[in-house]
This record gives sequence, structure tokens and C-alpha cells, in this order.
Amino acid sequence: MVSIEVVTIDKPQDMNVIIGQAHFIKTVEDLHESLAGASPHLRFGLGFCEASGARLVRRSGNDPELTESAARNALAIGAGHAFLVLLRDGFPINVLNQIKAVPEVCGIYCATANDVDVLVAVSDRGRGIIGVIDGSPPTGIETDADAADRHHLLRAIGYKL
Repeated sequence: MVSIEVVTIDKPQDMNVIIGQAHFIKTVEDLHESLAGASPHLRFGLGFCEASGARLVRRSGNDPELTESAARNALAIGAGHAFLVLLRDGFPINVLNQIKAVPEVCGIYCATANDVDVLVAVSDRGRGIIGVIDGSPPTGIETDADAADRHHLLRAIGYKL
């Protein structure tokens, strides 16, 4: 039998979260190094669910509050090899390529400031992430005016020329 649990990520509204899966205890140190090297201003905390051995939530970061919160959220997910990164003073777009380049990283489920629910399958063997619910459903299809607003915003914040 398999059941599904919904784990709501506990974070402030304006904080970004990245949730992924990796495969080795070395992940914690390698993710820390990749995040620390991304920007001297980036504040982060990460939690990683060890899947064998002591099966602890491994944690690291350069901000004690974010590190503690990331570890608590990772424990709530409780899925082997899952990791969670909380970011302050930076955005996922600034670190995703570095995270994906870490050899142990298998995949990313989401990178967002939205509210996130993690769908966790639970069996006799353990727990595994089967997906995420990231934000709210669409309210319609963008109009030409909406597209123009999107183009303007991306240029105003410096992401497009």
C-alpha cells in the first residue's frame, strides 16, 4: 500500500525555496560550496535527508535561521535523498545552474517564492517525493497587454535587454 501526504513548506512569503533530490552524503558540502560561491551577499540554509546509515537530516548554510528552517522543512518532508534550500538576498535564477552542476544532484522539483506543498508517497520502504504544488492555478490566458507588461517587467528588472 502507498499513501500520499501533503507537506506544506514553512517559509516567509518572500523567501525562495529550491527542492531537489541528490544521492550521496557529500551533497551537503558540495551544495554549500556552490551556493557560497554564487554571491557574497546570498544568505542560505540547506537540509538534506540522508537515506541510509544514521538517516539524519544533514544541514549547512551561512545563516543560522535559514539553516534551522531548512532542516525542519527537510525533516517534515522526510524523503530519502531530498534536499531543500532556503534563499535570502538572492534568487533561484542566480544559483540553479550551480546547483544542477553539483555531481550528486539528480533533479530539481521546484525553485520558487510561491507557497509550496510537497506531495510525498509513503510506503513500507519509506518516503519519496512524487511532485510539488507550486503556487496557484492560472486565471486565464495572457492578453497582448499582459504580454507587453511581462516584457516591460523583465527589462525593468534587468533580466532582458
